[in-house]
Amino acid sequence: MHSERARQWVHIGSGAFALLLRALTWWQAAALAAFALAFNVVALPRVGGRRLYRPVDEARGFPLGILLYPLAVLLLILIFPSRLDIVAAAWGVLAFGDGAATLVGQAITTINAAPAQYAEESGSASSESSAVSAFSRRRSLPWNAEKTVAGTAGFIVFGGLGAIALAWWVRPHVVPMPPLAFTIVAPLAAAIAAAFVETIPVRLDDNVSVPAAAAVVLWLASLMDATAWQAARGAVVAALGWAVGLNAMTAWAGYRAKTVSVSGAIAGALVGIVIYAGGGAGAWLLLFLTFLAASITSRLGLKRKVLLGIAEERGGRRGAGNAIANCGVAALAAIAAVTTPHARAAMIALVAALAAGGSDTVASEIGKAWGRSTFLVTTFGRVRPGTPGAMSLEGTLAGLAAAFVLADIGTMTGLIGYEPILAVVVGATAGALVESALAATFEGPGILNNDMLNFINTAVAAAVALAIA
Repeated sequence: MHSERARQWVHIGSGAFALLLRALTWWQAAALAAFALAFNVVALPRVGGRRLYRPVDEARGFPLGILLYPLAVLLLILIFPSRLDIVAAAWGVLAFGDGAATLVGQAITTINAAPAQYAEESGSASSESSAVSAFSRRRSLPWNAEKTVAGTAGFIVFGGLGAIALAWWVRPHVVPMPPLAFTIVAPLAAAIAAAFVETIPVRLDDNVSVPAAAAVVLWLASLMDATAWQAARGAVVAALGWAVGLNAMTAWAGYRAKTVSVSGAIAGALVGIVIYAGGGAGAWLLLFLTFLAASITSRLGLKRKVLLGIAEERGGRRGAGNAIANCGVAALAAIAAVTTPHARAAMIALVAALAAGGSDTVASEIGKAWGRSTFLVTTFGRVRPGTPGAMSLEGTLAGLAAAFVLADIGTMTGLIGYEPILAVVVGATAGALVESALAATFEGPGILNNDMLNFINTAVAAAVALAIA
């Protein structure tokens, strides 16, 4: 019989193998990770490992999560061969954070269920069960009823401590040795980011999303430099007052105009503050124009969209998830611009990310409003407008035009020169194609949702633009 508790303890215990990273070269560590993957495929089912299989694993014939765990570790090693402390920290977040979240969540559920069981035995189950159910709902996260506050807190505490311990253990093996501040602060920040990614209500396996989120935060933190921050600190402090005031007013006006929800106004204001403080007034203006283009095109052809059932939810109001998905990469780039020696590259990434988010929304909304023929990029077969991953000629042309305009605004505001314009447009186009392909494949089954797809779109755009520029 399947035991979820046993599975999670094995998940946590496997993190102890990260201690070996202090004594291994990167290729030796990669070889052991590859061996672990092969072991889980071939040998584990024959030595009693099927007890760790969930019912869904039995149904599909193989344990996806158990295979993805060593694969994620292998990819971390291959991506960060010279920074095994980053590998160790991300591994610690995956092992201790993700495992603890499930165990803590189960423990809380068991404690909450005890009064109901007692009531059932005493004959007053109905009222007690209702009370316990209401209590459980209060303890669940607002955006995902299957995740609890206690489980997320357990993820952050145990994931953070485990990641710090492993990073500290591997630190002497890294040349040059990372600063102690990085070893303490960065793993904790990675655990917090991964904990919230883990709560997103999608079917994407945590063994993919958790180490990916942790690795991104750790990588960005590894680029940070005290000298760069000292040089930029004065400008950031001077811009902070304007950033807070302007974004507070804009968020309030957006809510009053019914373009954002309450959560969207709050998240949008926070993202706007970061982008203004890190990228300056020009970056914020580009952000505002991107949002304005998305809001306007969401209302074009609204009657047709409503009739087809493909209009934006909440009457076009955009929520916190939308703000973070479309502007999260730009916010990270703004932070990198003032905390790392790579300000020029960060600005290219910022412009590309915003151009990708804005042009993708324009393409989608124009395609819904006036697209005559929509097709899937994966098969080129015609599909109904609004189908996940659907593209149209009209929408694609509108998206390209929007990408060029937004990239040009980036040059006019002094964020980038004229040379990277083409790189930004190509990046935005690549991001849109990747998003459409993933949406056509993974959005329908619920593995990825629209917000995650938008984040991937902007991340791919930034990466491609940087590679070209």
